[in-house]
Amino acid sequence: MKKIVIQAALDAGKEIMNIYETDFDVEYKEDESPLTIADQRSHEIIKEVLQENYPEVPILSEEGAHLPYEERKLWKEFWLVDPIDGTKEFIKKNGEFTVNIALIRDGKPVLGVVYAPALDDLYVADEERGAYKISAVLESTGEELVGAERLPLLSSKPGVASVVASRSHMSEETEAFINQLKETHDEVETVSAGSSLKLCLVAEGKADYYPRFAPTMEWDTGAGQAIVELSGGKVEVANEEVPLTYNKEVLRNPWFLAQRA
Repeated sequence: MKKIVIQAALDAGKEIMNIYETDFDVEYKEDESPLTIADQRSHEIIKEVLQENYPEVPILSEEGAHLPYEERKLWKEFWLVDPIDGTKEFIKKNGEFTVNIALIRDGKPVLGVVYAPALDDLYVADEERGAYKISAVLESTGEELVGAERLPLLSSKPGVASVVASRSHMSEETEAFINQLKETHDEVETVSAGSSLKLCLVAEGKADYYPRFAPTMEWDTGAGQAIVELSGGKVEVANEEVPLTYNKEVLRNPWFLAQRA
């Protein structure tokens, strides 16, 4: 299963990069979030691959139709897709955007693929094999990925807390969390990143924490949560110590805290 999903992400990333190099137009949705033709093309590519190979598994994509909860609540499993996570980063052309594909089963992400096409970084995770990073994406052979490094890659630094924060969103609550860490650690480092790369940095061990005390949607986090959790880390509702869950009646996430293994 993973190879097909990876290929869908790689194909979508290739088309995204074709558009990235052009002077593309930007539209805005009702909630004032940006939308480009790259979002739409990526959605179509991923949808086609998943429907062809897994016709029995429904798809919930940011750019697709969102069925009423009365229908969705019957889903045992489904694909959760963000064709471009970090559209603002895509528009700024800073490279920090990703293609996110997750398989959700019983409200839990059990497989995740996060591909950053401009950086050529690929993160993959499933319950059978754990979580891996591949830099400068190499060919896959069967179910084995060449050049894969198991996550986390880095160990924690004694006395140092590293926090990854959003380039586009830095709330007062996040600043308060960072100040709280300063009371219990000798040093607190902050790292900025866009899109679900923030979750991937936690899985890698480049950051100890990712506090997100600002709005996100389920498709923003599903694949990244799989990467973190299957690397041994946690993604929990802030102050509740229970994991983020999926296919909720309202698709907006509560505030959460991701923590490395």
